[in-house]
Amino acid sequence: MVTLYPGPIKVGGVRLKNHLLLAAGILGTTGASLARVLANGAGGVVTKSIGPGPNPGHPGPCLVVVDGGIINAMGLPNPSAAFADELAVLAGEPVIVSIFGGTPEEFRTVAGWFSGKASGFELNLSCPHAAGYGAAIGSDPALVEECTKAVTALGVPTWVKLTPNVADIGGIGAAAERGGADAVVAVNTVKAMRISTALRRPVLGNRFGGLSGKAIFPIAVRCVYDLYEACSIPVIGCGGVSTADNIVEMMMAGASAVEIGSAVVDDIGIFSTIANDLYSHDGIDAREIVGCAHG
Repeated sequence: MVTLYPGPIKVGGVRLKNHLLLAAGILGTTGASLARVLANGAGGVVTKSIGPGPNPGHPGPCLVVVDGGIINAMGLPNPSAAFADELAVLAGEPVIVSIFGGTPEEFRTVAGWFSGKASGFELNLSCPHAAGYGAAIGSDPALVEECTKAVTALGVPTWVKLTPNVADIGGIGAAAERGGADAVVAVNTVKAMRISTALRRPVLGNRFGGLSGKAIFPIAVRCVYDLYEACSIPVIGCGGVSTADNIVEMMMAGASAVEIGSAVVDDIGIFSTIANDLYSHDGIDAREIVGCAHG
């Protein structure tokens, strides 16, 4: 397997300790949990998505483990502006705040709470199970462009997380780039559900959810590949990553950095485990392989 030379990098305007980031929604609800992930080898962390008002989320059950992954329908629970207090213990660390809103104005308002407190923003334009938010906006190129513009106007590095549940993810990525995005992140969860045959009803309280985990890795690779072709800004891979070889494959598809989410559920030390396999002092510069599969 290809190994990479270790050291800090800069992607999408954000300086990271390495190429591995914690994805939004996993252990991102407190400053302490984010600090723990950084201490366990992550090069940067993305918080839980924060929105314009406190939200308890969907009724349970909110998560079901399935073959090859997890289906969740959390419903974007968050403490809203109060989350800013959690960032105090992370001063100077590479922390990306994930934000969401229902309009460009709401995105700008939420981003304003964290301006000067975060290394960057990740716009959640991709959650598949929150009415009026996420993918409901992220499937419309015009809205993606406007929401991105509203946040990039603050002058803070801005990444846009995209949904795979669209016909042309490249077109959505191009819209984010027109809006001034510094990077695009691919992808969020894939629409999914399970039904209990014993109860004759959907397993999740929200009925529908989003699938993450190893099962969606090939989907994520294809999306990264398409976005590398469509955009000139960096692509950050996300979806089903669990090994160093997965990281290399994502990079060959076009990713400049990679987020890890569901794999953390099984192993909080996954970042150190992957880094030990991925990095070597006789490794190559990662730029040699980013996008190399495009020939």
